[in-house]
Amino acid sequence: MEIVETLKLALDAIWSHKLRSFLTLLGMIFAVSAFMLVLSVLQGFSSYVDEKLAGIGSNSFTIRRFNFDDFKDTDSIAAAQRRNKELTFDELQFIKERAQLIDKIGAKALPNTREIKRGGESIRDVQIDGAEPVIAEIEKLDIAQGRYFTATENNNAMRVCYVGMDIANKLFPQGDALGGEITVQGIPYRIVGIQTAKGTVFGRPQDNFVQFPIKTYGANFGGLRGSRGIYFEASAKSDKLFNDAVEEARSLMRIKRKLAFGEKDNFGILTPDAISNLIGSITKPIGYGILSIPTIALLVGAIVIMNIMLVAVTERTKEIGIRKSLGARQSDILKQFLFESATLSLIGGVIGLIIAELLGVIVTAVFFQTKIPIWAIFLAIGISGGVGILAGLFPAWKAARLDPIEALRHE
Repeated sequence: MEIVETLKLALDAIWSHKLRSFLTLLGMIFAVSAFMLVLSVLQGFSSYVDEKLAGIGSNSFTIRRFNFDDFKDTDSIAAAQRRNKELTFDELQFIKERAQLIDKIGAKALPNTREIKRGGESIRDVQIDGAEPVIAEIEKLDIAQGRYFTATENNNAMRVCYVGMDIANKLFPQGDALGGEITVQGIPYRIVGIQTAKGTVFGRPQDNFVQFPIKTYGANFGGLRGSRGIYFEASAKSDKLFNDAVEEARSLMRIKRKLAFGEKDNFGILTPDAISNLIGSITKPIGYGILSIPTIALLVGAIVIMNIMLVAVTERTKEIGIRKSLGARQSDILKQFLFESATLSLIGGVIGLIIAELLGVIVTAVFFQTKIPIWAIFLAIGISGGVGILAGLFPAWKAARLDPIEALRHE
């Protein structure tokens, strides 16, 4: 029997029982759509994280009071708070004077939130922080209008600021933000620069901020300590020297803090890889756990297909007897039912892929770009067809083994 003819017979059998076929497909549709949606979200999330970290700078790192390990549990947090001192400008100067592999290093202050005003307009919960002028070069800031702070403005604690695009658009709808004034806690500040819009990271807006020279921030908002304490951002002289630059910074901090050999660091160094690995260590187990649900649905779908095919064999026993009496071989009957079960499963897989793609469009619109890899599409189609063949093996074998005479007597 020709393959085309066998496929046509399979499609005719599926179409003649449309409702039953649709109900049979539900398990496969759910399994494939859920599997592909989770996979596309995981792939998209990974790319999203890599993109945002690349925006920070692939050869930059930060030196902070705490490390990720300090937040493992409540005991670790308490111990770190006792052990880890706040960073100081003396330590920053110590590193600047002795580092050989670090290209640039500067201080930033931890952010707070304030209400920002201009005339009768205001924006609540705006992130404010302070930074040294060199931070613009380390972070490779994309400045849409104006400029960043100068060393003179920082040293003299001048009342200037660098703002995100949301601040400029909301408080200066006429587009005259550059050179304009905003007030924070009743103190006016002149806008010297506006950052190009960055969108959101994990649902949090990146354009709703006001940044001041770090000395201005310290002088006007309560000092650079506690919730406004400083941390350092640094960049390596080249990508190849990145790991060495990180270790150099670690060594210099340990020397400055007089830590003995083998004594635990009382500060933290965060790199893009460390952040990516941390996020991956959290999301991957969750993703694998979620992926197990569609796998169970796939098994259930295979069982449903097998049962429906067994019912089909029983219903079409007389048809099988007629075909055998007219010369159909066992292999022909076997292929017919295998093609039918495989086709049924493949249709479910394709519908599942379409649903996953549509759901991915919704996730992309609300959160971040999702993507289904090409290899995953072929894998899903292959698995769908393979499950259909495995589920149809026993019914097809049973149909092929029917005795034609007994089959013709079947009512």
